[in-house]
Amino acid sequence: MPKKFANENPKVTAARERKAAAKKDEQERKQKDEEERKRLEALKRKEENRRLAEAEMNNLSSNAADAQAQKVTRATIEQRKEAELRLQMEEEKRRKLAAKKIEVVDHLEENVNLLEDGAESARTVSEAIHILGGTTEDIDKHPEKRMRAAYLAFEEKMLPSLKQEHPTYRLSQLKQLLKKEWQKSPENPLVAKLMALSTK
Repeated sequence: MPKKFANENPKVTAARERKAAAKKDEQERKQKDEEERKRLEALKRKEENRRLAEAEMNNLSSNAADAQAQKVTRATIEQRKEAELRLQMEEEKRRKLAAKKIEVVDHLEENVNLLEDGAESARTVSEAIHILGGTTEDIDKHPEKRMRAAYLAFEEKMLPSLKQEHPTYRLSQLKQLLKKEWQKSPENPLVAKLMALSTK
């Protein structure tokens, strides 16, 4: 607990008490204002609800009077059902006739894409390339099938010359060099295919 000063200045204590009293009065005034505001809002809501209830009751009573004046008999209900059924049947007939009706177009426009005389048509990509001036026959479609045999022939041909160029290399090192050269060689079927495609 804080120390209580026995010799406190009386003016200071009086000022503190005045401030505390003023603060308490202010809080009480705010609380009363808030309560008054809430009471007025509640009265407003109550009045609005009462007015809406009266309007709804008036509306319901007028609707009830109209409903009582217009009684619907079974005969009128049957007539309405028959009329609706007749309308549905007519609509169905119209739809069927519209579906059966075929319109004959008197004038057809010419297809401007087919106006060229002597033009060739192609249905596949290779036919289109052939028509446009390229040839598809000399391009190998599956070079990977002949890749192993071509590599072995390339290795037989190039390995002795690589051994002469690099006499201190092991066989695995020579094969690595051979593989690098194979990737660029025109004897490689894949490279030959790419070169054939790029020249077209």
